Parts: sequence; C-alpha cells; structure tokens
Amino acid sequence: MATIDGRPAQYGISLKQLRELMEHRGPEGVNKIAEFGGIHELCKKLYTSPNEGLSGSKADEEHRRETFGSNVIPPKPPKTFLTLVWEALQDVTLIILEVAALVSLGLSFYKPADEDAPVLQEEEEHHGWIEGLAILISVIVVVIVTAFNDYSKERQFRGLQNRIEGEHKFSVIRGGEVCQISVGDILVGDIAQVKYGDLLPADGCLIQSNDLKVDESSLTGESDHVKKGADVDPMVLSGTHVMEGSGKMVVTAVGVNSQAGIIFTLLGAAVDEQEAEIKKMKKGESDGRAQIKGTQAPTQRQTVSSEGTKSESEGNHVPQSSSTSAAAETGHKKEKSVLQAKLTKLAIQIGYAGSTIAVLTVIILIIQFCVKTFVIDEKPWKNTYANNLVKHLIIGVTVLVVAVPEGLPLAVTLSLAYSVKKMMKDNNLVRHLDACETMGNATAICSDKTGTLTTNRMTVVQSYICEKLCKVLPTLSDIPQHVGNLITMGISVNSAYTSNIMGGHNPGDLPIQVGNKTECALLGFVQGLGVKYQSIRDEITEDKFTRVYTFNSVRKSMGTVIPRPNGGFRLYTKGASEIIMKKCAFIYGHEGTLEKFTRDMQERLIREVIEPMACDGLRTISVAYRDFVPGKAAINEVHIDGEPNWDDEENIMTNLTCLCVVGIEDPVRPEVPDAIRKCQRAGITVRMVTGDNINTARSIASKCGILRPNDDFLILEGKEFNRRIRDSNGDIQQHLIDKVWPKLRVLARSSPTDKYTLVKGIIDSTVSENREVVAVTGDGTNDGPALKKADVGFAMGIAGTDVAKEASDIILTDDNFSSIVKAVMWGRNVYDSIAKFLQFQLTVNVVAVIVAFIGACAVQDSPLKAVQMLWVNLIMDTLASLALATEFPTPDLLLRKPYGRTKPLISRTMMKNILGQALYQLVIIFGLLFVGDLILDIESGRGQELNAGPTQHFTIIFNTFVMMTLFNEINARKIHGQRNVIEGLLTNPIFYTIWIFTMISQVLIIQYGKMAFSTKALSLDQWLWCVFFGIGTLVWGQLITSVPTRKLPKILSWGRGHPEEYTDAMNLGEERFDSIDSDKKPRAGQILWIRGLTRLQTQVIGGELQERLIPVPYSKSNTDQAIRVVNAFRQGLDARYGDHTNTSLAEVLRKQTSLSKRLSETSSIEYADNIPDELTIPEIDVERLSSHSHTETAV
Repeated sequence: MATIDGRPAQYGISLKQLRELMEHRGPEGVNKIAEFGGIHELCKKLYTSPNEGLSGSKADEEHRRETFGSNVIPPKPPKTFLTLVWEALQDVTLIILEVAALVSLGLSFYKPADEDAPVLQEEEEHHGWIEGLAILISVIVVVIVTAFNDYSKERQFRGLQNRIEGEHKFSVIRGGEVCQISVGDILVGDIAQVKYGDLLPADGCLIQSNDLKVDESSLTGESDHVKKGADVDPMVLSGTHVMEGSGKMVVTAVGVNSQAGIIFTLLGAAVDEQEAEIKKMKKGESDGRAQIKGTQAPTQRQTVSSEGTKSESEGNHVPQSSSTSAAAETGHKKEKSVLQAKLTKLAIQIGYAGSTIAVLTVIILIIQFCVKTFVIDEKPWKNTYANNLVKHLIIGVTVLVVAVPEGLPLAVTLSLAYSVKKMMKDNNLVRHLDACETMGNATAICSDKTGTLTTNRMTVVQSYICEKLCKVLPTLSDIPQHVGNLITMGISVNSAYTSNIMGGHNPGDLPIQVGNKTECALLGFVQGLGVKYQSIRDEITEDKFTRVYTFNSVRKSMGTVIPRPNGGFRLYTKGASEIIMKKCAFIYGHEGTLEKFTRDMQERLIREVIEPMACDGLRTISVAYRDFVPGKAAINEVHIDGEPNWDDEENIMTNLTCLCVVGIEDPVRPEVPDAIRKCQRAGITVRMVTGDNINTARSIASKCGILRPNDDFLILEGKEFNRRIRDSNGDIQQHLIDKVWPKLRVLARSSPTDKYTLVKGIIDSTVSENREVVAVTGDGTNDGPALKKADVGFAMGIAGTDVAKEASDIILTDDNFSSIVKAVMWGRNVYDSIAKFLQFQLTVNVVAVIVAFIGACAVQDSPLKAVQMLWVNLIMDTLASLALATEFPTPDLLLRKPYGRTKPLISRTMMKNILGQALYQLVIIFGLLFVGDLILDIESGRGQELNAGPTQHFTIIFNTFVMMTLFNEINARKIHGQRNVIEGLLTNPIFYTIWIFTMISQVLIIQYGKMAFSTKALSLDQWLWCVFFGIGTLVWGQLITSVPTRKLPKILSWGRGHPEEYTDAMNLGEERFDSIDSDKKPRAGQILWIRGLTRLQTQVIGGELQERLIPVPYSKSNTDQAIRVVNAFRQGLDARYGDHTNTSLAEVLRKQTSLSKRLSETSSIEYADNIPDELTIPEIDVERLSSHSHTETAV
C-alpha cells in the first residue's frame, strides 16, 4: 500500500464527503460529525493530531494539496492589452476623428473624371493623403498610450492586491509548535487557532472553543452573531468574522471547495453568462429612455456610476436602489471622493463649452465656404468640394479633442499610482486609491490611544498587593505565599494562551510580546516575580477549562473557571479596576489576612491608589478570584451541590476576592507629540477616542499635545457624551452633536457605537463652512463601523484584527501615528499635482480652442492644423501629466489649512494664472496671425488655397504656441502664487527629462515635419523669435503674480459646491431614471457628454478600480443555480426570511464581496448595470451591529 511520510496515502474521508459535511449547520452538523466517530476520529481520518497538528513535512503538504486543493481561488485572468486597446478605441471623439480621417483619405485618392484640373493642382494632390494618414497615426498613438496606461494600472492594482494578501497570516499548529503561515499555505488537516477579530481563511470543524461567536453575515446576510461550539454548532466557515472568544479547529475545506469558494466559482460562471446577457439586452435596447449605456465596456460603465454605499457590515460598495428613502440614502452613503466629485463636475463643464465651440467652428467654416464658392464666385457644385467639407469637419472635431482634457484622468491616475507606491515606503499600505487623495483634505483625525499614540509595549510599573503600594516591581518573597500563588496562577491561566513573551532575537534585545499586549504585561509581571507562567499553563491546558468568559466591550473583563484539585471550581477574573472593584466583597489586607472589602475601603482605594495611577497615565487592571466548593465553605467561598449555572454571569461574578491592582504603563511613542503638532499646524484637529479610564486618557492626551494648556476643550466619558447628544426620547440629534464635537478632544470609556456616532456626527455636520473630512484609526473588530463610515479609515497593520483591516482604506504597517502625517502630506501632494496640471492644461485648451475658432471665422482656416493640435494635445497632455504628477511632496504642504469638502478645485489664484497666461498667448498668436508676416518679412499664410503647401507664417504661429506652452509648464509648477517657479526643478528628474524631450521633438517636427505636420523649416532668426515669445511667459508670469488675488471676484473660482450637488451627473450610469423625480433627470446634452467622457471618468475614477464588484446574478438560471449553494447557509436563518428568497440571495451574493481581500478574483469582476427592482437589499442596522461588537481597549 502506498505510503506518504510513513502513513497510508489513502485518507479515511474523501473530498466529496468533506464538502457535504460542511453543508450542515447546528445540531445537524454535530450529528454528522458523530457519524464519522466524533471530531477526534475525523482528525485521525485526516492523519492529523488535535494537539500536535500536521507534521509539516514537504511530502505530506504536497500530497494534501493534490488531494484536497490549495487555499487559493484562481483569479479571473486580467484583460489583455488588445482588449484595452479596443476599449480605448470606443471613445466617441476618437471615433469621429477616425471616420473623418478615413473619409479624407478616400477623397484624396478620388479623382472625378469630368474635371480638367490644372497641372499645378496635381502636384499638391500627391500630398493630400498625408494629413488623413497623420490623423490616423495620431489617433493610434493616443489609443496605445491610453491602453498602456490602463494596462499598467491594472498590473499595479494586482500587485497591490497581492501585497495585501501576502500580509494576511494565520496561526496554525504544525509539529506541536504554533506558527504563523500565509493564508494561501493552509491545508486540509491543519489545526488552526481561531481568536477574536480573525477573518477565517478556510472552512473547519471546531475541536474546542471558549465562548466563540461568529459574524456570518458575509454568507447569510444575518448580522446577529452565531454561537459556535463543538456541541452546539461546530462548523466554522471561510469569510466569516470571529467577533468574540477563541477556539481550535481542524481545517476541512480550502480554496474552491470551501463555502466561500463554492459561491465564488458559481459567481465566476454567473458573471460570464451575465455579460453575454447584458450584450443581448444592449442590442435590443431601442427605447429612447434616458438610460445611459456608456460607450465603453462594462468596466468603464461601472465606474461612471459613483454612489456606491459602503454597506456598514462589509467593505464593499453596493448600488443604492434609487427608490430608497432619502434618509437611508444620506445615512448609508460613502460619498465619492472629494476630488473625484470636483473633477467630474469640471470635466462636464469643459465638455459643454468645448462641444459648443466645436460645432460653431464647423458651422461657420462651412457657411463661409459655401457663401464664397457658390454665392460670390457663383461656381457650380463639384464632387471635389466634398473634400473641403470633410477638412472643415476634421478641424471642428480637432477643436473638440483639444477642448476635452484627456490628460486629466492620466494625471490623476499617475499621481495616485506614484503616491501609492511611495507611500508604501512610508508605512502606508493604501487599499483604496482615492483614500490617498481624500487624506489630503482631512480636517479631523479620531485616533485610538493604545498602539497608535502609544508604543503598545506594555509593562507593569506599579502594584498594590496586601495594602502595599510598590512603585517598583516587588519580589515573590515580599508577598505572602498563598496570595503570591493565587496571583501568579490567576494571571497565567486567565489570559489567552496565544499571548506569550518570547526572548528577543539577539541576547541584548527586549523580549518580544506576542498576542494581547495588556496580557503580555501581566505575564511579564509574573516572570518578574520569578515564576515561569508556561509551566503553570502546561499543567492546566485549555481543554481543562470549565468555562471562559472572554473579554468584550460590555464586560470589560475576562474570566476563566477551572476545576479545583480537591473538588469544586475556581473562577479567576481580571479587568478594568473600577469594574472589578464593584464586584469584590473581600480583599487580602496586611500580611495576607482576609478582610471584608467595604464601600469606604473601595472609595479609599480608588481615591488613593487607582486615580493617582491613572493620572500618571497608567492603565489599571485588577485581578480577583472566587471559589465554589462542595464541602464546608469559608467566608469568601460559595458552597455548591452540583455544577453552578455558568450562564448566570451576574451571580457568578459577584462577591469576588480582590488579589491585586496593577498599573500598566504604555509609554507615548517618542515621535507622536511632534506629529500631532504638525497636524495642528496643518489645520487638522486630532481627537482621542479610547476605552480607557478618563484620567489615563487625559494624562496621555496632555503628553501627546492633544490637550494644550489655555485651550478651550472638552473631555467626556462615553456615558456623558451620550447624555449630551440624545434628546428626551433617547434619539441622537445632529444639532446636539454639533454643540459637542467642535470642542471635544478626548472621549474616554467609549463604546464602539460612541465612536461611530462621533464620526458620523462630524461628517454630517454643516457647522463649519467647508464641511469636515474625517480620518479614523482603529484596530479592533468593534472599530469596523467607524472605519467604514469615515472618509479615510486607517487600520493597524500589527495590532489590528482582520476585521479592522478589511474595513479600512489604508493600513499602517508600523501602527504609528506619525505615518498618518505622511499620508496627509502625500494626499495634499496629489491634490496639488492635479491642480498644477489643470492650471497648465486649461491654459493650453483655452488658447487652442479660441485660436481655432477665431482663425476659422477670420481666415477661413484654423492657424493650427488638425495634426498639430493632436500633437499639442497628446504630447502636452500625456507628457505634462507625467511631469507635473510626479512632483515630490515638501514639508511646506503641511503649513496650509486643509481644503475641506467644498473649496473650489480651481482657486482664484489659479484662475488668475490661467486667464493671464491665455491672454498673453492669444495676443502673441493673433499678433503673429494678422501682422506677423509684415514684422518678420515673410509670405503671408492667410487666405491660402485649401490644398496649398505649408507656409513659414503658420509654422511660426504653431512653433510659438508650443514654445509658450512649454515655458508655461514651468510656471504651472506653482499654484499658490509663489514667485520662484524654478525652485525644486532639479529635484524632479522626470520633469526636466520630459521637458527637454518635448523641446527636441518640437525642433524635429518643425524642421523635418513637412507635409505630415503642415510645417516648413524655419531659419535661426525665426527660431529665436519663437523662443523669445516663449520665455516671455515666464516674465509675464511674474507680472500676473503681482496682481493681488483678493481683489478678484469669487466667481472666478471653478468647481466649487458640495459634492452631493453634482453626484447626479455621476450617478448616470447607475440609477434608473424612470424612478427618480423628474427634476433629477439629466438633460439629453448631459447624457451625450457623459458618453463622450466615459473614458475620462473611467480613468479619473481610478480609485474605483479597487472596488470592482461581484455581480448579483439576476438571470433565472443563475439564480436557481446559486440558490442551491445558498440553501445550506439559509437553513439556520429565522422564518422572517422565509418569503424573501430573492432578498436574502441578493444579500448573500452581495455580501460575498467582503471576501475580496483574500480572493483577488473580485478585482476583475464587474457589476451588472441593471439589477432588477425586486432584489432590494435590507439595510443593516449599524447601531445594533456595533453594539454587539467588542473591544480590546480596556483590558
């Protein structure tokens, strides 16, 4: 018989049996496992040991992978380069250009037989095809650049996804040792340790558990926590979150065989069917309803639609059904990022203006041509005139191409991608691209205390034992023996066995704290007394525990019940001292004598011991115990006959005997006070939200600099905060929150709900004129709702639970507050880079459009030819966006106030620069156009025949325009009215390399471009004139800077207003207009523009790339197919979902996206456009959700 690693190669249970086993829930699951002979027998069948785990040998691992699969779900293949090229070709303006160019090409070869044209004309005709070809080539270049940009964006996104996945580790037991392995390496048969805050990476059956509760909403849609246990419901499923307790499970299904994997595989199939169906529907859609079908592939169309709600229980975006009540909508809406909202509005405005002028240009050119040819010259119609009309059309389309700033999305994407890459070096792992830019606008940061502001390296520095307060560590001989034994035993047993103190890597290093840091401090205290806590744990293993009351935010304490050697039970408990004190009736006094713990003594202890410790910034923890004995009971014991009712927590946790109070120090991180000062200088208010005691919080806040002397501020406890913000009915009122938050600096003893309420209150508040943008940091499972509600959620990379990371936008890989300041700096830099680019881009656009328009009216020809404009458009746009988007952030960025939500995108200073520079350029160009031929003594280019060759006159105009644009690019590097535009130029190699490259290309185009670019070589003299006009922009820029901005009217700032005001424009792809009020329906013009701008938006909204969603399959066959899988999850649901098959299905499938972190497959699945109305998605009650959740802050 074949053997692997000394065991039979054939497992005692097949993959199919395991898959079937995992479909059972609750009592059924217990019975099913019993059929296999119980959990230990199951482990034997899988050749694994509940205590030792897998052997960890390579052969064994390989064999398991082959038999049961590996824990990865194969991602959908990324789009190929050719697909992206095809998508880029769908752009409306490009299609018009392509058609026009092809018509122009065809006409240039078309020779009507009846015409006897002069021979001279023939010569020119040879070159007629060049322009058409040049336009086609330009279009191809534009398309390839766009596709390449999308391609690299997708690749970068995948890299980021892999990086995030690589960060996700899980604890398993292998060879008797607990080790952290990457989630992808988990195998069937692994023994995994499950603890509070974990996102489960595979399916398994529980071997043993303590008070384990799991949030299965990602699979069932039910937000109630499900109690799990080997004898209640032993099945734990991948993609669910552990909300409380701990346990050990044997892994039974991984990857595509796990419950999450099955749904994913189904969805993959569903998506393909659905895409085909959407295509069919699109073909058949001829009703003229105002339903936007973007001109692009589904991806692009998805991105135009902006308002995804970030459902409060998941980190995914779910399309809000348009019929939802307004209240629900405002409450559950993750707004479009501030910048995206402003850019979209701006793009639409520019689009309107551009298209109007383009149409006018074509009309004027054609009317002039017709009047001159047929009315004045009275010539008959000839077929060759069609060529003239096409040329006019091409000029019009080119004006349009120049008017729409394609470079804008490119600048945004480049800037964001560049920043995200650099931010990784600054310990910021960005999960959602737009968070990076939103952070630059942040006006408030609500930070946790432990681990973010403090080092999260806890040590016991004071203790109070037997009426002795020690400011140094006592020795075991100082403590009466029986009390010493109780303390060391109580701490060693009553702390998670995953918390450990390991020796440092090198002999001189500090020991490494693993697990909960507060527990590590207590274990360190035990070690300091000279006792080995591990030997106590080896004696009392976890399977001997009678009951564990795990820590949560309601209890703020933890208790463990163990059997006593001579019968009966002993309960050890530890927790926040004021909470434990209230439950104590006895205390060990002087020399270890037992005393009654009276109310007076309690108050004295709090006044003389606990408060002074808290005022020193120490976290105080009390340890206590209680004995339940079968025989005669002493004064502090309880007599029992049978086993007590452990569920009656109230009665179990009373009349405790207090053993000691310890003060744990968690020192402030040395770099935090400086980081907080920088935030305050940058106009960002830092608030501390902690579960700790108010005195400890006040002390730490003062040390950090959150509380400054002479400031007017509030420090509240959670209870008081709630009292102030609720009306007489107990409902939260925004106007009451508005009275509290502006002065609030510290919120102590707060629950997760308080944190959520505060964040929501600040975001929804309209007290400050620019509307607050709030960032939140969090590490516990309980912080999920607040992290999601915030504009930017930061999760801790080291101390953070999987649930917190899942809900966050940015992960701080070093858990350090000062990294947040770096994120602010990068965010502001992104905003500024885009503003710089806009300032530059709009100047080019204004000038090119006006020149083409007036040229067309005055000279019957545009001074800038189509190919020339495309060159200006492509090179200036693409290369300038590269050059301006890669500026490095400087510390000066932190010296200005944040912009907030409603500040206009183009400030008055920028508008002054744009209009000022445009004026200069227009004067020069029109000067050259009308009198340049006289000044420079060259042949005039005005009034030339349509097919005449290029003239030096128009070449000089083109060259001067490019020179002025190039030098204006240097001006555009500063947007806040600084005089020195050269400053920092040499620190940006990308900028000057591109600048020099553009300059050289221009020289080549002018000297050798000939017919293709409609240019004629210039002499040195003429070149010097062009460069002279170019350098003039720098001098003129200094003059513009001298004009005081304050005197300018406010109307000059553009792109202002609340994002909500113009989210309609961005909602077009998503909402079904027939169900919206008629006044919200977009005008036909808007729709046209959205279509033309799809590409623009797709790229502007690069951040949305991260949020590719899993579709809700809505075809009948898919639904039936999916229902089969979902049925298993629904067995345990209560009857109220009985008649909502579709509802819970939609919920189930939608919720799946919360798994996206692990299963990168989601990155390439798009959302269906039209989800039928009946799939309404139940709102999730956040208050309820977060009140169930739990916190680590107070242990």
